Amino acid sequence: MMHDWIIVLTHSPLFSVSLTLITYVIALAIAKRANFNPLANPVVIAVAMIVGILHLSQLSYANYFSGAQFIHFLLGPATVAMAIPLAKQVQHLRRLLLPLMFSLVLGSVTSIVSAFGITVLLHGSRELAISMGPKSATTPIAMAIAEKLGGIPSVSAVVVITTGIIGAMIGRFVFNRIGVGGAEVRGFALGVAAHGVGTARAFQISSTMGSYAGLGMGLNGILTAILTPLMVPLMLRLWFP
Repeated sequence: MMHDWIIVLTHSPLFSVSLTLITYVIALAIAKRANFNPLANPVVIAVAMIVGILHLSQLSYANYFSGAQFIHFLLGPATVAMAIPLAKQVQHLRRLLLPLMFSLVLGSVTSIVSAFGITVLLHGSRELAISMGPKSATTPIAMAIAEKLGGIPSVSAVVVITTGIIGAMIGRFVFNRIGVGGAEVRGFALGVAAHGVGTARAFQISSTMGSYAGLGMGLNGILTAILTPLMVPLMLRLWFP
């Protein structure tokens, strides 16, 4: 009887939503206790907790995600809401527009070529190389691109999330190492390279950094959707004749 009750509870949408919110609140508390050290990333902690709970409860990811659709839906409005703090930086943004656009194009092209090229050099398959190309775009964009070009959307999703987590965790150390300063520059770079997870990390540091990260994430998503279908077929002909 108790087992049946647990099954009903875990398959309820309320369980998925509650699990997502509670684990993130706990993960955020842990990150605050660690003074928001990049290695104590709340997204990584929350994901690890959810994976463990799903494994113990034997609840499939498909059922969990189906119940958490409401939170997934809120990603759209949350992304649009990033325009609010960015609007406060309009005057400053105009001055930085040209270098930011140059950095955007350079970062997007470098991401696509390096991900594809490294996969080929490590003897990855054609499908894997295609799936790696859009790794710095947000998950929905990367999955759509991979599917259209003949890649594996699920692989793209995993690579995108992993890229974001790694970028959020080591971004500060890399910036310090190469001498990159300024909230605007750091934020934009995080958004371009580490999309949503990097943007969330940037907002933890300051609203200015988060605003520029949101701008970088949005613009890189658009540019990746344009460049990848143009560049990947050319690279396929070069490496997979």
